[in-house]
Amino acid sequence: MTVRTHTPHLLARAGAVSALALATLGGTTLAPGTTADAEAATVSAHALRIAASKRGSPYQYGAMGPYRFDCSGLTVYSFRRAGRELPRTAAQQYGQTRHIPAAARKRGDLVFFHSGSGIYHVGIYAGHGRMWHAPKAGSVVRLERIWSRAVSYGRVR
Repeated sequence: MTVRTHTPHLLARAGAVSALALATLGGTTLAPGTTADAEAATVSAHALRIAASKRGSPYQYGAMGPYRFDCSGLTVYSFRRAGRELPRTAAQQYGQTRHIPAAARKRGDLVFFHSGSGIYHVGIYAGHGRMWHAPKAGSVVRLERIWSRAVSYGRVR
């Protein structure tokens, strides 16, 4: 595998540099076959930051932002601002994502809650067993521990 890296002068002297640091500072990292994965990771990371920026926004059933959200409205809004379109409901979003095992989940992946065969809630994985979501009426967008094992993960393509 060929990797070509261009790092800004100060970073070159610092030694090893992560791909996230390079992307943040305008560097480039190219590896054949990883362009789509890298782009998806960048989009997901951006969507996660957007969701986090909506902390404290009130829950409203059917709302898709920019000031009020329901659970799937928050994911639609966040990914749209990051450059990806998602369908409106949590169940439709589940059907459109690439399903991944919990061990492979990454920050920015979607967390789907299910009961029986139905999907009833969605959030954006923030790492360390937590997610950003718009929980329910009377609450606000917040970072919260994933409280159930009845979840599945999906990666936005």
